[in-house]
Amino acid sequence: MAMSREARTRIGTWVGFVIILIWCLLPVLWILSLSFKGPGETAAGSPQFLPKSWTIQNYRDVLGFGSVTPGQESTHTDFLAALRNSFGIAAIATFLSVIFATLAAYAIARLEFKGKRLVLSMALAIAMFPVVSLVGPLFDLWRIVGLFNTWPGLIIPYMVFTLPLAIWTLSAFFREIPWEMEQAAQVDGATSWQAFRKVIVPLAAPGVFTAAILTFFFAWNEFVLAISLTSTTASRTVPAQLSFFVGPDPFNPPYGLLATASVVVTVPIIIIVLLFQRKIVAGLTSGAVKG
Repeated sequence: MAMSREARTRIGTWVGFVIILIWCLLPVLWILSLSFKGPGETAAGSPQFLPKSWTIQNYRDVLGFGSVTPGQESTHTDFLAALRNSFGIAAIATFLSVIFATLAAYAIARLEFKGKRLVLSMALAIAMFPVVSLVGPLFDLWRIVGLFNTWPGLIIPYMVFTLPLAIWTLSAFFREIPWEMEQAAQVDGATSWQAFRKVIVPLAAPGVFTAAILTFFFAWNEFVLAISLTSTTASRTVPAQLSFFVGPDPFNPPYGLLATASVVVTVPIIIIVLLFQRKIVAGLTSGAVKG
């Protein structure tokens, strides 16, 4: 008995879904597998996908739990310092960017003033500007003003590149909030600031969460500025610190340690996405459907 057209479509959809899922998850599974392999196995010419002998020594070397392999004592110290820098810099840059972007997006969405389109166009141009072209001027400027190898030296450029995207995301969300709700709050005696803080901002929470998460992702994963504007672990973030993971010689990088560090820094991102998945989708799809 021949299958119906609907059944064939359903089967084809599931087959395509499985193929795409495998294609996307295969690199992640390979990195996860590498993190449980020893140095001898990762240095082999054709290593197999699953470890021959599972080990958590790489996690001990990176995080400093239990006995650490001789010669790797500084690895976990430098990595934990870089992890602390990444959390601090990303959190501060996200907090400041969201505050400034919320105020700017509200003004753009609610107020009529000359140059509004110019402001949005300039914000979009800044977001599309190549980061690598600013490394040289920023390096010289930061050395002169004393911001080289400091947290503010990374937070400021991170905010510059994340503010435009946050402003665009939030301004689209603010346009969807009915103006009458703010007017009703003011009629009931609320000031403009109280109406904004107690009525508009809570309604715009999905957009605020989306802007915050996108900003955090950029600051967490950024490499070019982090490697160019730092020189020690005092402010070096994880993506830059991974480039200093070296093996016994230039031809044998510590693949296991690199994979382990990649797994460790990916876990917080996965947790954030799982916790705020609904708000992220709501913020990104705001304004996509009218009516």
